[in-house]
Amino acid sequence: MDEAFRQLAGGVGLACALAAPTAVQAASSGYTQTKYPIVLVHGLFGFDQALGVDYWYRIPAELQQDGAKVYVAQVSATNSTETRGEQLLSQVRQVLAITGAAKVNLIGHSHGGPTVRYVAGVAPGLIASVTTVGGVNKGSRVADVARGALPPGSVSEAVAAGVARGLSGLISLASGGTQLPQDPVKALDALTTKSLADFNRRFPAGVPTSECGEGAYSQNGIRFYSWSGASTVTNILDPSDALLGLTGLVYGSASDGLVGTCSSHLGQVIRDNYWMNHVDEINHFFGLVHLFETSPVTLYRQQANRLKNAGL
Repeated sequence: MDEAFRQLAGGVGLACALAAPTAVQAASSGYTQTKYPIVLVHGLFGFDQALGVDYWYRIPAELQQDGAKVYVAQVSATNSTETRGEQLLSQVRQVLAITGAAKVNLIGHSHGGPTVRYVAGVAPGLIASVTTVGGVNKGSRVADVARGALPPGSVSEAVAAGVARGLSGLISLASGGTQLPQDPVKALDALTTKSLADFNRRFPAGVPTSECGEGAYSQNGIRFYSWSGASTVTNILDPSDALLGLTGLVYGSASDGLVGTCSSHLGQVIRDNYWMNHVDEINHFFGLVHLFETSPVTLYRQQANRLKNAGL
């Protein structure tokens, strides 16, 4: 069993631990009980769990509480979409083998968006639905600016890549994914507008054909959904808001600080203007989100119920 699967199995163990007791089952409303398992996929510099901290803060447990089977994938914190996608595909097959399910529901945040779309493109028969949350579906202006400031082969690129590689290495060490390859330059390239345009030509399912419209709700037997925030500074107690407030300045239109609102669109757009930034979308920093917006945890619960009602 490889290390990535051990991390995945940890999520399986958590799911089973929460689902096993009779009292928990009796209390479950079935609100989130989808037909197919849900697999959560992290974004750039992401992880499943590191030093006891969940990337998806409180989200898996809340979904499991009312009947969902939830698995948290671990892919390279920094690498190309294709590399991350192949890692995810392997874990999806392991989930199917463990559960006996025919398909899974994929939910990807940030770079997890193109990652789950890659798997849906190369193995559509294994996927019931794809949901992207703050997904970089048409590229990130922040990545474009960073790439412009770090020309290929330059000293500045080498220095930045070294720092990013060190950070991703620490993340891998803390999360137990040290065997996963890291390549910050490939990750940066993958998130640019130019690279995503090429990716979308190869994997067009669910991608809007207009600049800021919706895409096909269903293609190749897969349902497509998306939602995102459209704010940068949402809670002054959240230390990540300062950074996202700065990165959001590169946009001339609404964004979550790292991804433009229109770029996040895929398939059925549930909503694209939540008072959330890129970090709020996964309920971090430890739940310090906008006080007057729907809880991010509630959005994931609603999505699970939406999938359930669609027979997925």
